[in-house]
Amino acid sequence: MMVDYIQLDMAAYPRKEHFAYFLAMGYPYVGTTVNVDITAFYARVKAEGAPFFLSLLYEVAGAANAVPEFRQRILNGQIVEFTCCHTSHTVMRENGAYAYCTLNCSLPRAEFLPYAIEAQERAKAGGNIQESPEESLGLFFVSCLPWLSYTALVQPVPSPADSNPRITWGRYFESGDRLLLPVSVLAHHALVDGKHLGEFY
Repeated sequence: MMVDYIQLDMAAYPRKEHFAYFLAMGYPYVGTTVNVDITAFYARVKAEGAPFFLSLLYEVAGAANAVPEFRQRILNGQIVEFTCCHTSHTVMRENGAYAYCTLNCSLPRAEFLPYAIEAQERAKAGGNIQESPEESLGLFFVSCLPWLSYTALVQPVPSPADSNPRITWGRYFESGDRLLLPVSVLAHHALVDGKHLGEFY
């Protein structure tokens, strides 16, 4: 998948001191878990008979792409900003192991769902977890724990640190007459602050 980016002018970048500060840290990530109200979303998906996970993935990718800082990455000590980031999510295979499935979430929703269903089936049949740094730079890393609701999540991260946001959600649960879904985000603090996390949610 071809993705386009521009390199930001670091002299004009308003967070350049913060960028340098967090870039030097051994664990430069910031993250949170929020219970998101999906009551209306769930009702719509159920009425349409649409796949829950892929429908949610589409909405999550849209929310992440709407925040410029989520589309920024660190490349050779500089910041690049992608026009649109694709997703790479985990797909459970027949043997219980998982593979990665990369999707272009910029398609219209009506086109996205059949395309995504087919791509998931291909990943289940013959996918793996191999992604080169060049291929993965413009991705959001997405995962799901449908077996449980949770209040916190610890993510594995590489060393040296990468700058791809990681977005994970668990099992939805009832709270009064609402359906809530725990959604976790982990992002590189050199690029993303609490304000940007708030904009995503």
